[in-house]
Amino acid sequence: MENKIKTVVPTLRFPEFRGTEGWEMVLIGNIGETYGGLTGKNKTDFGNGKKYITYKQVYNYSFVDITHCDFVCINASEKQNHIKFGDILFTQSSETPEEVGISSVMLDKTNETIYLNSFCFGLRPFDLKRISPYFSKYLFRSQVFRSKIIPLAQGITRFNISPTKFKTIKIPIPTSIYNDQENTEQQKIADCLSSLDDLIEATTKKVEALKEHKKGLMQRLFPAKGKNVPDLRFPEFQGTSVWEEKKLGKIGNFIGGGTPNTTNPEYWDGEILWYTPTEIKNGYLKSSNRKITKQGLKNSSAKLLPKGAILITTRATIGDVAISKKECTTNQGFQSLVVNDSEINLFWFYWIIQHKEELIKKASGSTFKEIGKNEIINIIAYSAKKQEQQKIADCLSSIDELIEATTRKIEVLKEHKKGLMQQLFPKI
Repeated sequence: MENKIKTVVPTLRFPEFRGTEGWEMVLIGNIGETYGGLTGKNKTDFGNGKKYITYKQVYNYSFVDITHCDFVCINASEKQNHIKFGDILFTQSSETPEEVGISSVMLDKTNETIYLNSFCFGLRPFDLKRISPYFSKYLFRSQVFRSKIIPLAQGITRFNISPTKFKTIKIPIPTSIYNDQENTEQQKIADCLSSLDDLIEATTKKVEALKEHKKGLMQRLFPAKGKNVPDLRFPEFQGTSVWEEKKLGKIGNFIGGGTPNTTNPEYWDGEILWYTPTEIKNGYLKSSNRKITKQGLKNSSAKLLPKGAILITTRATIGDVAISKKECTTNQGFQSLVVNDSEINLFWFYWIIQHKEELIKKASGSTFKEIGKNEIINIIAYSAKKQEQQKIADCLSSIDELIEATTRKIEVLKEHKKGLMQQLFPKI
C-alpha cells in the first residue's frame, strides 16, 4: 500500500494558494542538523575577542541583531561551531518549560565568524529553499511549534530540551515552496507578518520619541535648581512674577498608609481599594489585587484617600508616583498628597516626577531606604500661580494621553498579529 504524506491546511490562506495542496508535516531532523554552542569556556575567556550571540539575544528577539553581541576569546586551535545565515537558534535551558525552545533566526549575511552561547543550540537547514529563514522567523515562534516543544522540556529546578528529542518534532511546511515561483506561500506569510512587525516597531519608536519629548519639556517647564522661573513659559506668563518658594508641606496634606491585620478575614475582601508600591508603574496604578473592608479601615492606620490624591512611594522604590482615579487606601509604603484648593494636583504630580531624585537623596536606612513625612514636607519647591499650573498640567497631560493612546495601539497590533499567526499556521 502506498504511504500517503500527511498534510494540514491553515484556516487563512492567500487567494493564490486556496485550493492548492496542504502543508506537509515534516520531521525537524529531516530539514536540518543541530549543533551546540560554546564549549570548554570559563569566566576569564569572556569580555573580548570574537563575537558570540548571547542567551538574551535569542530569547528576546525573533531574529539575531549582531550589533548586540558579547565577546569571547577563541584560540586558533579550538573547534567551535559558528553561526551561518539561515540558522535557527533555540534556548536549550531555562527556569520554566515555557522559556525552553524560544527561537531566533540569523538573517545577517555577514562574513564575520560569530559563535553561540553554551545555553542555546542551533539548527542548520539542509536547504534554505525548502524552509526560508524569513518564514522560520515566524514558524518557530508560532503557537503550533510552541505547543509541541514545551512538553519536551525536562527538569525540576531547571528545564532542558534534548536536541535529539527536538529533531523528532514534526512541523508544517507549505509545499508550494517547491514551485518555481518567486512569491511562495512561505514568502507571502513572512512578508505579511514582517509588515506588521515594521508597523509595531515604528509605533514603538513613536512612543519612545513622545516620552523623550515629554522629558525634555518637563526640564524646561519647571525651574532648574537655583532658579525661581522656568526656562520655558507660555506666552501669557512671560515677564510675569517669579514662582513662589514654599515647602511641600504648604501645598497640601500628606497622609500615610497602613495595613489591616492580615489574619483577620473581616478586614479583607471588601470594597475599598488598597495599594502597595508594587502596583505603581510608570506613573500609573495597576489593578489593586486586594481590597479592605470599612472595618479594616477603621481598625488600622490606613486612611481613606479621595479621588485625585497623589500617591508617592516612600520605601524601596522611592518617589514612584500615581494619581488615584477613585477613593482608595494604601499600605505604609506611601505618603499620599491631597493638595489644597488653591493648587492643581496634576501640576504637583508632574513636579514630583521631575524631582524624584531629590526624594531619593533624602532617603535613609540600613536594611532598606525610606523617606519619612518630615523629610518630604520640608522639601523646598517653587510654585507657579494657579493659572500657570493649570496650563503646564494640561500641556503635559495631553502628551501623556497621546503616549497612552499610542501604547494601546501597539497592544492592539500585537493582538492582531497573534490572531493572524493562529490563522496563517495550521492547527495540529
